[in-house]
Amino acid sequence: MNILQINASARREGANSTKLADQITGRLKASHPEATLTVRDLATTPVTVLDEAALGALFTPAEQRSAEQAAVVAEYDALIAEIQAHDTIVLGVPMYNFGVPVQLKAWIDAIARAGVTFRYTENGPEGLLKGKTVYVALARGGLYRGTANDSQVPYLKTVLGFVGLTDVRFIYAEGLNMGPEAAAKGFEQAQADIAELVN
Repeated sequence: MNILQINASARREGANSTKLADQITGRLKASHPEATLTVRDLATTPVTVLDEAALGALFTPAEQRSAEQAAVVAEYDALIAEIQAHDTIVLGVPMYNFGVPVQLKAWIDAIARAGVTFRYTENGPEGLLKGKTVYVALARGGLYRGTANDSQVPYLKTVLGFVGLTDVRFIYAEGLNMGPEAAAKGFEQAQADIAELVN
């Protein structure tokens, strides 16, 4: 087992989503002592945003790229190679304003590339990152699981599935900003999810 842990919180220390991701990774390593682990902290090492300059770099032939353009493409290539090399992905994802952190969106934009991690066919798009398991540790201040206000889970299911990551398992820690009792209950639910879903 090769585990890739992505910490998406804007906080470098003390993030609840990172704590949950660490617990998932710890459980995986306990049951698979031979497992390797790569941790990418998007707060410490943010991904270059897919802006006009980055798009220009991707659509410029390699031999015509400037040094700056070549660096952006090399960064994105390395992120793609990293996820291709791992069979188990652990995402630590807090909720920011009902969505995923910009740090995670930048990483997703970097790894979603036509012809590399997905392709268009006569039958529609086909994801190419197949045969992997993804664990998503969700940390939220309020209660959103199963409600119309949970925009994270539908988005992540869609975008991860688009690149072939269809075995996605969600772990929920909710109500973390609703007082000590609610927070304790939220962490208890997360532990139950981990026990049920992480194997």
